[in-house]
Amino acid sequence: MEAPQLTVLVPVYNEAGTVVRLLERVLAAAPAKQVVVVDDGSTDGSREAVQSFARCHPEVELILHDANRGKGAAIRTGLARARGAYTIIQDADLEYDPADYERLLAAARERGARVVYGSRILGRQPASYCRYYWGGRLVSLVASILYGQRVTDEPTCYKLFDTALLRSLPLREDGFGFCPEVTALVCRRGERIVEVPIRYSPRSIAEGKKIRWRDGLRAIWILLKHRFGRRGG
Repeated sequence: MEAPQLTVLVPVYNEAGTVVRLLERVLAAAPAKQVVVVDDGSTDGSREAVQSFARCHPEVELILHDANRGKGAAIRTGLARARGAYTIIQDADLEYDPADYERLLAAARERGARVVYGSRILGRQPASYCRYYWGGRLVSLVASILYGQRVTDEPTCYKLFDTALLRSLPLREDGFGFCPEVTALVCRRGERIVEVPIRYSPRSIAEGKKIRWRDGLRAIWILLKHRFGRRGG
């Protein structure tokens, strides 16, 4: 079987209201792709919804976690199945638009980048609720200062990697700490992070947003730990 150009990793936890619509958008977007969904112990019918969808769409692979282990753990599980030359992370909500995949892939090909982030800031999209917006800007500023690269949107979900590079990183964070951890590790490897503008439709906590202020504090701690801690990766 010919390897696809792109693997889309979709960690899912209690997103029954959006996950099928999201997968429809993923499959409709170019290019041809492998889609790996990791249900991270959902209890709201998400896994059953994906199982039903996958029966009609064989390009969607579903992996089940027996218990909730966190976004980072789900990404590591899915990465073991990735066959694409590039891998992108896709949240199971509807905040990010899969139509932007081509924009990230084009940046990787044309600019020779092995790491491409989709920036909501460069895209001048509707801001997240105030605390999320300024929290994200602070984390991005800290990452830029610590690692000597201008990163406008470190917490973005849309992170595209050369799959071999991503597999080579010693990823250990189980939760939302995946984002700052992977940023720190690629910077420590000397990789250049290229950013491109993307579309964004923020949702509120009431609508299901899961990240909290403490995740932002932990993100800063992870960035500091990898910058000044024992070298590795």
